[in-house]
Amino acid sequence: MNQGFVRVAAATPDIRVADVEYNTEKICEAVNQACENHAKILVFPELCVTGYTCGDLFTQDVLLKEARKALLAIAGYTKDKDILVFVGVPLSVEGKLYNVAAALNRGKILGLTTKTFLPNYAEFYEMRQFTPGPERAEYILFEGERVPFGPQLLFRDTQMEDLIVSAEICEDVWSPVPPSIGAALEGATVIVNCSASDETIGKDTYRRELIAGQSARLIAGYVYANAGEGESTTDVVFGGHNIIAENGAVLRQSSRYTNEIIYSEFDIQRIVSERRKNTTFAASGGHTLIQVPFCVENEETELIRKFPKRPFVPSDERQRAERCEEILTIQAMGLKKRLAHTHAKTAVVGISGGLDSTLALLVTARAFDLLDRDKKDIIAVTMPCFGTTDRTYHNACEMTKKTGATLMEVPIADAVNIHFRDIGQDPETHDVTYENAQARERTQVLMDIANRTGGMVIGTGDMSELALGWATYNGDHMSMYGVNASVPKTLVRHLVKYAADETPDAELKKVLYDVLDTPVSPELLPPKDGDIAQKTEDLVGPYELHDFFLYYMLRFGYEPAKILRLALGAFEGEYDGETILKWLRTFCRRFFSQQFKRSCLPDGPKVGTVALSPRGDWRMPSDACAAVWLKELEKITLPV
Repeated sequence: MNQGFVRVAAATPDIRVADVEYNTEKICEAVNQACENHAKILVFPELCVTGYTCGDLFTQDVLLKEARKALLAIAGYTKDKDILVFVGVPLSVEGKLYNVAAALNRGKILGLTTKTFLPNYAEFYEMRQFTPGPERAEYILFEGERVPFGPQLLFRDTQMEDLIVSAEICEDVWSPVPPSIGAALEGATVIVNCSASDETIGKDTYRRELIAGQSARLIAGYVYANAGEGESTTDVVFGGHNIIAENGAVLRQSSRYTNEIIYSEFDIQRIVSERRKNTTFAASGGHTLIQVPFCVENEETELIRKFPKRPFVPSDERQRAERCEEILTIQAMGLKKRLAHTHAKTAVVGISGGLDSTLALLVTARAFDLLDRDKKDIIAVTMPCFGTTDRTYHNACEMTKKTGATLMEVPIADAVNIHFRDIGQDPETHDVTYENAQARERTQVLMDIANRTGGMVIGTGDMSELALGWATYNGDHMSMYGVNASVPKTLVRHLVKYAADETPDAELKKVLYDVLDTPVSPELLPPKDGDIAQKTEDLVGPYELHDFFLYYMLRFGYEPAKILRLALGAFEGEYDGETILKWLRTFCRRFFSQQFKRSCLPDGPKVGTVALSPRGDWRMPSDACAAVWLKELEKITLPV
């Protein structure tokens, strides 16, 4: 449970209808198995102590007495177990029968959550036997103990204060206003559901989307345990479809028609971080629900949950293509509005033959199509200088021609050398002045061409460069509209590839693929034997690592040690621990020191959940200190 990770489980045990002793044995076996797998929260299906499909047998005293004894036995079985268990059981209270999810921990019955909404339609007829739970939770005497009874009970861990669990039962989550809404608004970060949802055509898809959607709405983890094989098939079949979801994402789901236990980890810190940022969520709630303490040990959780190494890029090919199309459209629509609003006669793009400027040109061409304007008014400017290679120069020229833009070549070496003379810079000294003078000269050329043609300069820099400050202040850092400002480098590559895959022009496709194969470089140092001498990732680190760091630091506010832990798992076999730690230090140091560049960014469209605009998602003082982040990294001991 360190760093906020909590392993949870949903179990569908083998049962026999009305065979309470057999069912108890199988439930206890599952508890034992879950403990062996270090689960801290375990959820069983609805009424699984007896079976959901007992029908009018629920009116029989002998069954209810056995169920009560079984509940005590299962609770007793948890006495020496480090786990919080939710089990479905029928319970008679003051002459009425209730459908209950009992919370068990350390040998005790902590609370009895009642089902609020009883389905009484189609194949369901629960109101024939059961009574809806009370509107508000109260205390009842159960076997001489005072136990909370009712809806929306909150079970709070004494070791991890943000781990607050609440239960609902099957139909509750299918209702217009599920009880879990109120529980979440009062702090529940994990919702569990003891369910018995039968299988009909297409219902599994709806069920999965329902649970994922509820976890998103509540910004919570959701564990859904469903009845399966062993229930009566007199009229329906149960598939044991278990689901574990977190904030809209399904982390794990079981195979249907196979009784099993599924496991995953919730990231409670991530849930809390999301809620902190969501002011709509934070403005709701109160303190009216009963809270019950429970205890599970705070220990290291070995992660079975996988974190993608490219969080900005969908792994599914179809979804990735859809994402690329949407992003290109957002970029183009943003630029379309700006061009129309400013009555710009031209759009000026500095084209280098690299990924970022290629994407900017493609987006600009889309915007012109949306405006139904002649793409000849796109002025693509190539500005060869000391570091330009034949490969990038050729690609820049070819893609400009193939997109229908107007190519303009402005060699800048003479102007830069004059500038060196004016400021006393030795041209043989290849320092930061040598490099930045070229970048600023290029920006001056673009701005002046835009002035001369009544146009606007389209920025090419991406979000990864902005995060690291890998841009020349008032050089490539500046434009009149930055179309790539919220696109990370790992995603830029896929956007260009998507454009290459989609274009019917074979020659343009060939050029775009060659751009994709070209090393990332600002080309500010002279080539070596005709090849690029200055490779960005050799200097600042791999962008796939930096994008990983950027995502988890900004999106969820993770501390460096947690980011490192996730990176070690995601990039296992690709980078060793020392390498990842080295570049994480670099990221933290540069992210803070380079904020002044982000504080005066040009306008540009937001495309994803992470953005660095000082007017939108990220408002940080330019003189904030990175000491706390770097100090934590110094304490880290890498695993051997």
